[in-house]
Amino acid sequence: MLCAGKKSYFAAAVCIITLTSMLAVSYLRLQGLSHQPKVIQEGRRCRGKIANSTITALKDNKTFIISPYFDDRESKVTRLIGIVHHEDVKQLYCWFCCQPNGKIYVSKAKIDVHSDRFGFPYGAADIICLEPENCDPTHVSIHQSPHGNINQLPRFEIKNRKAETFSVDFTVCISAMFGNYNNVLQFIQSMEMYKILGVQKVVIYKNNCSHLMEKVLKFYIEEGTVEIIPWPINSHLRVSSEWHFMEDGTHIGYYGQITALNDCIYRNMERSKFVVLNDADEIILPLKHPNWKTMMNSLQEQNPGTSVFLFENHIFPETISSRMFNISSWNTVPGVNILQHVYREPDRKDVINPRKMIVDPRKVIQTSVHSVLRSYGNSANVPMDVALIYHCRKALQSDLPRESLIRDTTLWRYNSSLIMNVNKVLSQTMLRAQK
Repeated sequence: MLCAGKKSYFAAAVCIITLTSMLAVSYLRLQGLSHQPKVIQEGRRCRGKIANSTITALKDNKTFIISPYFDDRESKVTRLIGIVHHEDVKQLYCWFCCQPNGKIYVSKAKIDVHSDRFGFPYGAADIICLEPENCDPTHVSIHQSPHGNINQLPRFEIKNRKAETFSVDFTVCISAMFGNYNNVLQFIQSMEMYKILGVQKVVIYKNNCSHLMEKVLKFYIEEGTVEIIPWPINSHLRVSSEWHFMEDGTHIGYYGQITALNDCIYRNMERSKFVVLNDADEIILPLKHPNWKTMMNSLQEQNPGTSVFLFENHIFPETISSRMFNISSWNTVPGVNILQHVYREPDRKDVINPRKMIVDPRKVIQTSVHSVLRSYGNSANVPMDVALIYHCRKALQSDLPRESLIRDTTLWRYNSSLIMNVNKVLSQTMLRAQK
């Protein structure tokens, strides 16, 4: 024995620590080796049906794959964005088929369930697999076992394999449009404000919406502004419209919003300089700059090494209206006219306003709704005199009299362009809707 003959307590303690360290190192080495890809078959063609749904259930019906992404920021891995049951899913394997040699590799996955599950049994998860060293696989299959027939497994295309030059500066991610969404006027106003502020792409994870809203989305898709990601999560899980678990038998919160946001970051990692995470009724309004590009240039200069910028949310109650901009042709359109809502609620005592974000997607590993969970850069809170989130919705402080609200007409700086652009969209979409 290594420690035989040692009589002093000090020597015994040193021996125990040494043995513990040796065992820990051996365990970690074995763990690392167990995750290394292993060849299990050779001379096979890559078969199996290509998965083409946004959400694909595995046979266990406790694991749901959204999409895999190549990620070489730390090591050469495939990172699959998914949803798993936090207790029941313990082991998964990635099956890589490498062409032209036909070798099939199996790699044990690390399952990283995000910490912001908010009590629900299902949560967003990263399923991470080391890739084979001498292969750049284009597809991956996921299985609960390292044994089986790859031809029976769905194959997922690995995105972000090739680095691209940025095609846009700003992409807005809107997660989980649901509840037969019909706030048409406010949606169009938000879209046109995003474009005025410098957005070139808006990605919407759509569960469902009204017939008229479909017409509006079709207009923006044809224009090239909107990309729709179908989001039929309620076909797989019992969803909640609340963000926290109510012990009501639901499986996942807010229509899987957190999973959609993480997927949107990775989906746009190679094509957008910045990704903006906010809802359709929220607009990040710059106060010192005319648009987001000049604002972000300034913020990056002032905050070197920062990859996440957080903007404070402020409620503009839809129940308190101004008489200005009561545009008669808009009155027949369902939804809120944001130009008439320029009174914001004061800050609540002992309550921290939630924040939404503009991020460098290449520096984000995992995100929540109001902050990132893991990233490579720093996070910075943007002062309210630089920008704030204009959030027009039902009041949070409904008992406040009008005189207690703060008149804030920042939005009116854009009124001329906004009215002209909204009228253009309405003239085309409403005419289509009548046909």
